Amino acid sequence: MDGPRLEGFLEKGEAVVRDPSAVSELESHGHGEHVGGRFVLMPSEALYLVYEGRMRLRSRGRRMEFGDLVRECSARDPGALTKFLVYRDLCSRGYAVKAGFGFGSDFRVYGRGEFGKRGARYLVFALNEGRSEKIGQLQKKISEITRMGKEPVVAVLERRGEVIYYRMSRATFELNRR
Repeated sequence: MDGPRLEGFLEKGEAVVRDPSAVSELESHGHGEHVGGRFVLMPSEALYLVYEGRMRLRSRGRRMEFGDLVRECSARDPGALTKFLVYRDLCSRGYAVKAGFGFGSDFRVYGRGEFGKRGARYLVFALNEGRSEKIGQLQKKISEITRMGKEPVVAVLERRGEVIYYRMSRATFELNRR
C-alpha cells in the first residue's frame, strides 16, 4: 500500500482539504462541504478517513495520528467518539452520511445508492447506552421529522462497542392521573 492519497490540514479546529482532485474525490463519495471558500470535513468524516488510512492530517506542520485527532475532536465535542463510531458503522453498511440538520440530529443518511439522486432518508441521533433523553423533547423532534417525510433513527452505542439502531415513530403519551 502506498499510504494515504488524501492530505488534510487542521485549521482552527476544522479538517480542511485543499487539493482540488482530493476535494473532487471526497465529494463524489459524499464527504465534506464547501464552507467559506474552504472544503471542510466534519469531525466524524476526518476521524473516519484517518482511521481507515485514506487521509493524512497535519496540524502545525506535524502529522496527527488517529488518537491525537480523537483528543482534539473530543475537546470540542464530548460526543465526538460516539458520533465517529456510529458514522463508521453507517459507512460500513454502504450508506452515505452527512452532517445532521436541525432537530438536534447528528447525521442525515441517504439510502444506499441514493446520494446525489434523492434527499436524505433518515435523520440519526447518536447516543451512548445509558444516556438519558427527555421523552417530551424526543417526541417533538420525531413528530417534526416525520412531518418532513424523513425517518428518525436513534443509534445507540452499546458498552461493547456495537451500534444498535432504533427507528422511531410518532407516539402519544397521556398523563395517568390515578
